[in-house]
Amino acid sequence: MASIVGRPKKDGTVTYQVKWREAGDWQIEKFGDADSAATFKKLVEAHGNRWPHGWVRGEGFVEEPTAPGDMLIDLWAERYIDRLTGIEERTREDYHRDRRLHFSLLRHTTLQGLQAPATIGNLSQDDVTDWVRAEEKGEPDPAAEGKWLRRPADPKSIANRHGLLYCIVQAAIDSTPQLRTTNCCKRTSLPRTDDHTTEEMTFLEREEYQRIAAEITDPGARALADWLVGTGMRWGEATALQVQDLTLNSDRPVANVQRAWKKAQKGSAGGAFYLGPPKTKRARRLIALSPVQVALAREQVSGRKPTDYVFRAAQGGEWRHANFYNRKWKPAVAAAVAKGLPKKPRIHDLRHTHVAWLIGANVPLPAIQLRLGHESIQTTVDRYGHLVRALDDDIMAAVEAAMAAPTAAASGGLRRVV
Repeated sequence: MASIVGRPKKDGTVTYQVKWREAGDWQIEKFGDADSAATFKKLVEAHGNRWPHGWVRGEGFVEEPTAPGDMLIDLWAERYIDRLTGIEERTREDYHRDRRLHFSLLRHTTLQGLQAPATIGNLSQDDVTDWVRAEEKGEPDPAAEGKWLRRPADPKSIANRHGLLYCIVQAAIDSTPQLRTTNCCKRTSLPRTDDHTTEEMTFLEREEYQRIAAEITDPGARALADWLVGTGMRWGEATALQVQDLTLNSDRPVANVQRAWKKAQKGSAGGAFYLGPPKTKRARRLIALSPVQVALAREQVSGRKPTDYVFRAAQGGEWRHANFYNRKWKPAVAAAVAKGLPKKPRIHDLRHTHVAWLIGANVPLPAIQLRLGHESIQTTVDRYGHLVRALDDDIMAAVEAAMAAPTAAASGGLRRVV
């Protein structure tokens, strides 16, 4: 049996020695606290009064790399992100930010319950689950009640980061030489994205939007707000729209979405934003315009060059989101709320409102998908499917007809075939 001996030091602290005999010789391991010594004593006894497998005297459990070339998960993730192709530099920077701020929380817990640095080879399913929980819980500031050293992550952000981690681990499986054989992210139970009781999207009735619009006194800002809610375009698409993108003198007037504002990588030249392709391939699209939108567009483009922006700020340049929000949208919403408006919509809620109006007019979801530029119909269904109530009566009638008992006439019409 092993024993624990306390050794007082001159400075008043105590070290704890775990002692036992192995092959006739005394073995000793030192610890700075009694709990660690007690845990190690149990491990020694569980191994038949021998050094626990994998334990290095004075260092603790030191696991051997699972494969030649194994490395810290941070280093492998950095190499993977740097070598990704087909992505914008802003996206690459976002991935690196997640690596630095969030993947740094990954730890490997050994079978003995001790923590070790996470490598691409030793990362386990339990490690990934522990990381997801740490993301969910956040880290409160012990020195300031109600404040955070790291705020809890929302379910969507966790899902996005977990997806990136999945790809990083999969790259180690597909590499030569192979660094691992299974993907530890495959069966992770992620928090549901619909667990929130507060709806993330705000939908405005027509009268509610008009109450906000009436508070926007700048004609150019009002025109942009009307365009956003009338077309469902994203902010970056609408503000990048040029005169040459509009076809107004036609039986079917349209706006051609072929560029959008992008946020530039930090430290890059040319300012914080630049013009690039739309968000996805399907975001390149033609948006049909109503007569009201055609009239609005003609007012904006009259006397303008083909490459001029359709919507311009007071000085003639393109609109910036922060300027529009702080100087135009936020004061208008505040004024409407002061007069009784029960909602506080964001600018992006104009896109959600546009969809709600289309669904209220019984426009099918596939048509809405094309108009919004969603890459997948699943995105449209997931976000807006709960608004589709127009067919409820038809659905109930179909169910009622299928469940109803056969009528007498129908029963009499059945004949036995001999």
